[in-house]
Amino acid sequence: MDATAVASDDDTRTDPPEAGPSGEPPAAPPPPPARRVPPSGAGADPVVPAQAARRGAGRPAEPGQQQPYARPVVTELRLSAFGRHRSAAFPLGPVTLFAGPSGSGKSQVLAAYEALAGLGSGATLETLFPDPGARIPDGAVPDAQQRRGFRLGCTVDGPAGPVRLELAVQAEPGLRIVGERLSQDGRILFATALRDPGRRAVQASWLTGGAVGVTRAPLPDDRLGTALLPLRVAGSTAGQRQVLAAAEQVVVALRSVFACDPRPDRMRAPVPPGEGRLLGDCANLADVLRRTRHECGTRHALLAEAARTGCAGPVAGLDVRAPAGGAVTAVLDRGPGRPATALARLGAGELRFLALALVLLTGPGVLDMDPAAELLSARQALTVLADGLDRGLDGSQAAELLRLALLSCGRGHVRLVAAVGEGTAAAARRLDGVSVVDLSV
Repeated sequence: MDATAVASDDDTRTDPPEAGPSGEPPAAPPPPPARRVPPSGAGADPVVPAQAARRGAGRPAEPGQQQPYARPVVTELRLSAFGRHRSAAFPLGPVTLFAGPSGSGKSQVLAAYEALAGLGSGATLETLFPDPGARIPDGAVPDAQQRRGFRLGCTVDGPAGPVRLELAVQAEPGLRIVGERLSQDGRILFATALRDPGRRAVQASWLTGGAVGVTRAPLPDDRLGTALLPLRVAGSTAGQRQVLAAAEQVVVALRSVFACDPRPDRMRAPVPPGEGRLLGDCANLADVLRRTRHECGTRHALLAEAARTGCAGPVAGLDVRAPAGGAVTAVLDRGPGRPATALARLGAGELRFLALALVLLTGPGVLDMDPAAELLSARQALTVLADGLDRGLDGSQAAELLRLALLSCGRGHVRLVAAVGEGTAAAARRLDGVSVVDLSV
């Protein structure tokens, strides 16, 4: 398996090529003619063609041409060979919901996105794929070397223009990245390939420009090479700066992801006071409400307003009880003359609703995530991943979450990618600004 198995140099199609029976893509056609740098070996290293000037750099958009995204965002997720999905490409908008019957692959789509996000944050393959065999395409058979794997990728749009990332992963006999490609306008900026199966490294090549043309170096085979480029590329030539701009745009978009799956059974008990950063399972919801009540008055008021729709009975506000040195308990204020209701007494659907509403109304600083610190938060867009967004919710609660999603995502700072049931999907199809992907088709 080499880098040519990831994508061809001139592959600008939306749909990736069909994967082979082993879960790996077939060999791509040869690239178009390009200026080549004499190889250091016997012609085995991948060649990175020279890249044209960055699209749109320093020039206004032509009439009718789409303006580049102000913030890096993932605009397409590709699952060329991943679980149930083959040659699948999913455009992603500000609010994208995946619907379909059980077993249609909704959770696999979100798992692929979450895995890419983890790789963009520097996590290893073993951390993100504890059971890599489950991601091998259905019915895949091993090749002559008894290898099987999967393939996924995405397109990240932003100030630098659309950038494509393709990734080929070997799951058997050992978990490792065997090919990675970063490209723009159909030209390769960065590529890796597994040359020696006996070494835990891949051969990487990236555009340099100038007299050298291409730089080659080994990189680890268990991490995303694109995320390592800012540490390896100096940025002293135009070619290097273009590689850095593309890589950093991809990394910023992938790191700006928060996967959320509220667990009501973990949200009922009082919690010790902490940093007030919401965990993925929302177990520390009470502590986060303590923080938002004091630091984010406007958003806390919006959450209390949403609670009037999503919680049974009268709701005058959200409050916390935090005795000195004691645990934090969140309560619903029922109004004058009425006793407050501790969140521990709420139903599972009410707790899930409150947690998801808080996520949609807040930002990275209140969530347990590690966005790119090199870029101001105002220049980043948070993407919320929610598998089973409407699980345990009634129709009015799901509708209110969609309203909050449109409210927050309409400003460009938040995006939502979620899996939902058919009832929520049917309601969402009638809303402007919501994209529903039906996996049953």
